[in-house]
Amino acid sequence: MARDVLVIADLRGQDLRNVTLEALGGALRVAEGGRVAALAIGHGLEKAAAALFAHGATEVWLADQEALSHYQPDLYLAATEAAIAEVRPALVLLAHSAIGRDLGPMIAAAHGAGQASDVIAVDLQDGEVVYTRPIYAGKAFTRVKVKGELAVATVRPNNLPMPESGTATGEARALAFAAPSDLRTTLREVVRKTASGVDLTEAKIIVSGGRGVKSAEGFVPLRELADVLGAALGASRGACDAGYCDYAMQVGQTGKVVTPDLYIACGISGAIQHLAGMSNSKVIVAINKDPEAPIFKVADYGIVGDLFEIVPALTAELRAFLG
Repeated sequence: MARDVLVIADLRGQDLRNVTLEALGGALRVAEGGRVAALAIGHGLEKAAAALFAHGATEVWLADQEALSHYQPDLYLAATEAAIAEVRPALVLLAHSAIGRDLGPMIAAAHGAGQASDVIAVDLQDGEVVYTRPIYAGKAFTRVKVKGELAVATVRPNNLPMPESGTATGEARALAFAAPSDLRTTLREVVRKTASGVDLTEAKIIVSGGRGVKSAEGFVPLRELADVLGAALGASRGACDAGYCDYAMQVGQTGKVVTPDLYIACGISGAIQHLAGMSNSKVIVAINKDPEAPIFKVADYGIVGDLFEIVPALTAELRAFLG
């Protein structure tokens, strides 16, 4: 049964985040010949529109205003509602990001629709869309269906296959919408506390440090390793609580949930809260001087030793190997 799907793009500045293209792949899989529309909200969206068409979107809507350069809930919801009125989708897909986790429930509430959050697979079963999502901190998985004329789902990064880029082009449509007259929130300033670089939630490789790094300076060799691998830098809550790094780097149940191809845990003991945020990584390498550290129970490869000796040696070998 053909169904129309609307994908809400998640952007970093003017660039699409990979999770948007992954959500687009999921939409193409379940549309069954229906329209796959995409909505980009922001300012200066021509590059994003071209990428959406190239990855399979059949139509692209742009809410392009300077006032939309940064996320504002009421404005973004108004733009999304206008796109839903135009497309009339059976399914709305968003990234399970800071924006998607806020905007998704507002869309569902506005339409009395059901929502599946943090999904890692979108499939068809007997003509119905089925969503797979982790529960109990990733210890089990549930497959759910959403009843009603409209369903909303947020997609976890690095899980759905991304459609291949092609040569398809199209003319994006400008989306007309009325901004609410009684905005409940107004953005005054954006303060960025993290350096630019690889997005932690979408990184294919992550190098993380825990209390074992001993200080903020202890992250220096980890950062050098991350630079050689083109990786993102993460941390355990223990390292964040100790003041070694900013909480924006935290991986875990109360931080960011990540699913990279390679996760290198340095000086991280492996508390259950941290494992909940990274245990679904494809390959886990643990470096810890305690051979009884719980992290070794989930690691594919373990190195027992001092991270301040092992990480620089590993960095030097990889730098020579990778040129």
